[in-house]
Amino acid sequence: MKFVGVDLHKKTISLCVVVKARGKIKVLGRKRFCCRPTEPIARYFKSLEKFQMTVESTIGYEWFVHLIEAIDDCRRVVVAHPSKMRVIAESTCKTDKIDAQILAEFLARDMIPAAWMPTPRVRQHRSLVRHRYRTQVRITQMKNRCRGMLARYNEDRASLFTKDGWTEAMSLPLLESEKWILCEMGAEIRTQAKFLKHADAQLVEFAETATAIEREQRELLATMPGVGVVTIDVVLCELGDVRRFTNSKQIVSYAGLDPGVRESDRKRKDLGISRAGSKMLRWAMIQLAWRVVRQSARWRYRYDQLKQRRGAKKAITAIARRQLTIIAAILRTGECYNVHDSAKSATRKAA
Repeated sequence: MKFVGVDLHKKTISLCVVVKARGKIKVLGRKRFCCRPTEPIARYFKSLEKFQMTVESTIGYEWFVHLIEAIDDCRRVVVAHPSKMRVIAESTCKTDKIDAQILAEFLARDMIPAAWMPTPRVRQHRSLVRHRYRTQVRITQMKNRCRGMLARYNEDRASLFTKDGWTEAMSLPLLESEKWILCEMGAEIRTQAKFLKHADAQLVEFAETATAIEREQRELLATMPGVGVVTIDVVLCELGDVRRFTNSKQIVSYAGLDPGVRESDRKRKDLGISRAGSKMLRWAMIQLAWRVVRQSARWRYRYDQLKQRRGAKKAITAIARRQLTIIAAILRTGECYNVHDSAKSATRKAA
């Protein structure tokens, strides 16, 4: 059996082929290809006969994995988790050739930290949801810039983006250049708002083609207070198959909501959250936490308790973390949201 380590880039690919015999690893050969055309790459892998291959989970790895998986002699493809392959990132002598060899040797020893590969439907869902998220972020940025510009004239107003509010803003004695900029940003906001509606419509069509399991998950998540269509889409596309997580701590860590701690010689210091993993999932959970705090007396009471001890930011983060664990439990068990059970559990967890 041959083991192939691949260092994949946008334009080039570096390969290292090794074999394992009597506990020792021997390099059989190295190759370097351009990403286009793909026929020479496929021919080379076919010439290896039986082999296993590993590549890091980088941008654009999907096409390469699909190309190799279609080869009959491919016995296994492992996508390596880049953040866990620190032996490469922290190496003092780092080249494409060395990176490929390290990956091949780790694969031969069965030591590759594997990353989860999303299904084609999850990848499509992620593309749509992330496009919508970026569009919404762009709208928010432009609105903040407009209000910031008017704030310099002491004319900031919450009603700026209504029809009457915008008309009043245009009648203010602004500098001609700034008035022109304001018009340009207003036009972009309207354009981006159309794109946002198109994205929402596309997501509705996507949800109509959902499998029975996905439809059930959407219905279950909708039973939670404060959870709407946007939150459901973010959760389902970012978590994917919730069974790939062995416990709730892994899900919290995936969202970057896990608090850090540094302890040495009986001295302990609590750190902020890691902010690793899915930024969009973390954003959705924080937004959900603020909604449930406003809508639910139980969660408001728990938030006020935490706020007195830890401050507002840490308190709302703790609520968001708990909301995510509840979502994970709902998806894992297939049971609807139970306000009494969740409130009791939240009290025990945060105590």
